Amino acid sequence: MPSETFWEIAKAEVEKHRSNGSEGDGVEIGEKSVFFIGSKNGGKTTIILRCLDRDEPPKPTLALEYTYGRKAKGHNIPKDIAHFWELGGGTSLLDLISIPITSDTLRTFSIVLVLDLSKPNDLWPTMENLLQATKSHVDKVIMKLGKTNSKAASEMRQKIWCNLQKDHPDFDSEKRKIICKTLRFVAHYYGASLMFTSKSEALLLKIRGVINQLAFGIGKSKSISVDQNKPLFITAGLDSLSHIGSPPVPDNDIGKFHARSPMELWKKVYENLFPPKSTNTLKDIKDPAKDPQYAESEVDEMRIQKDQELEQYKRSSSQSWKQIELDS
Repeated sequence: MPSETFWEIAKAEVEKHRSNGSEGDGVEIGEKSVFFIGSKNGGKTTIILRCLDRDEPPKPTLALEYTYGRKAKGHNIPKDIAHFWELGGGTSLLDLISIPITSDTLRTFSIVLVLDLSKPNDLWPTMENLLQATKSHVDKVIMKLGKTNSKAASEMRQKIWCNLQKDHPDFDSEKRKIICKTLRFVAHYYGASLMFTSKSEALLLKIRGVINQLAFGIGKSKSISVDQNKPLFITAGLDSLSHIGSPPVPDNDIGKFHARSPMELWKKVYENLFPPKSTNTLKDIKDPAKDPQYAESEVDEMRIQKDQELEQYKRSSSQSWKQIELDS
């Protein structure tokens, strides 16, 4: 009987890796990307630094920032690489979402949505705008990939993880109930995990474990805490609609909310108690170029000079047009 060829040995080795691979499609992947989006000053940078074991104070994120981490699976085995992206500015820089999410990264991409529970009136608009912008871009990427890559879209939706920053919301029981049940529904809808966290050491360790699972595919948690009087911690797939229940409104009032889908119904119920502020307040109107923390004397002096030249050009152009109109 002839001995195995090189290609047969290689094929057997690949099949072995697939059968012993990580949970999911069984393909061993050395690089993954995690994209942090959410409320401004919500704690995204703090979580990333903690996951990377970096003991340094977090700095404000100006626009879109990138860093990476590496972790070894064993001796003499190449380290896995995790790419960490962070979108600053809350909902004011949605166009930058297209930069880290590409056809090359989509298949191994995860989203961490960080929301600030201390601002419940901004919660739904922030969440909705960011998720819609992300979904819209993912759909465009999938269309370019073609119908043969529809599996990537399904994987992407299953990897949207919600991390809700701040400790347990300090509201009365009814408001707390609506916040918790609404976020449970949204997380379950997107196939996501739901976690409340803060600067508490125990909660940060839990978050670190979940992010490590996203970034390196290790240590998937089976923990669950659904008590609304405590920080929620629900791993993706462990919740259910029957446990979440219907929107927390009296049965005789639910007919007043005209909705075309369950998501829209939950939105109307939530915004009935926490009406959103003006959408203009969600955008950061401050010019980063004038922020003193980014001051650079030579650059700033040149910027002032160019601004003055621009104003002078505008005035001269305006005068030229007026002269042309008079001559005509």
